[in-house]
Amino acid sequence: MPRVSVGLAVYNGERFINDALSSLLRQTFDDFELIISDNASTDHTEDICREYVASDRRVRYYRNRRNLGISSNYRRVFELSSGTYFKWATYDDVCAPEFLARCVDVLDRDGRVVLAHPLARVIDAFGDVKADCSAGLHLQSPRPSERLSQLFRNLRLSNALYGVMRSDVLRQTPLVGDFPAADIPLLAELCLRGLFYEIPEFLFYRRVHTLATSLLLDDQSQLKAYNPEKAGRAVFREWRLLGEHYRSLARVPLPWRERVAVALLLLKKGMWNRGELVHELVSGGRNDVLRH
Repeated sequence: MPRVSVGLAVYNGERFINDALSSLLRQTFDDFELIISDNASTDHTEDICREYVASDRRVRYYRNRRNLGISSNYRRVFELSSGTYFKWATYDDVCAPEFLARCVDVLDRDGRVVLAHPLARVIDAFGDVKADCSAGLHLQSPRPSERLSQLFRNLRLSNALYGVMRSDVLRQTPLVGDFPAADIPLLAELCLRGLFYEIPEFLFYRRVHTLATSLLLDDQSQLKAYNPEKAGRAVFREWRLLGEHYRSLARVPLPWRERVAVALLLLKKGMWNRGELVHELVSGGRNDVLRH
């Protein structure tokens, strides 16, 4: 059994996947498996991946018969994993050679840490560095409510999602949901379950390009990418996120004082977003009437 499982979900990634796979296979920590789940790509992604399978025994390739959407594919790579630790990877991002080694070292040293992740830089389609990503997810408070509050304040790009996590803790969550911004409730639940450790080194390079899902600005386009079968449905993004946070609160075992503190934090978050929540109800109802 490998110490680390790396799960890479891909759909039509031929332009960048060589860079991503090469960076993962150059890791100085080599006790890992690399699981690729291809969402029925129609380009040369399969051919490229099979070349890596043939050249490195750590690589396993699976191909879905149809495009299941991002969420199902992310869940699939985790379900196929067997490592003590788990990392999601993408077809377009790049990891420095010390990425896994630094994260595993943190997790090995401190059992309270559920997720270790490094600082990140944004790169463009050509690999040129464009910006440093804002930090702030070094969540070390012993109080889950304080960790959650810090995550809500500081979360921008969800680079921490591509850190290294404890598989047994991740298994207690619903993983990545099939709705826009589903990474936020997952990270929120993980920080209720343990500490986040932000390694103060730039070891992750987040590629931003015209085909990146993160650049899909409207909720309908994101919903279709997460789950094609839900395309066209009302999204109610803020309601869904708030509801998922309350579901996490119900799942995670917390002392009663912390449970109350988190509930109050979520209540304040709902009040702060009340304008958007009302807007979603009104616009969602109007769209439903128009469809019928």
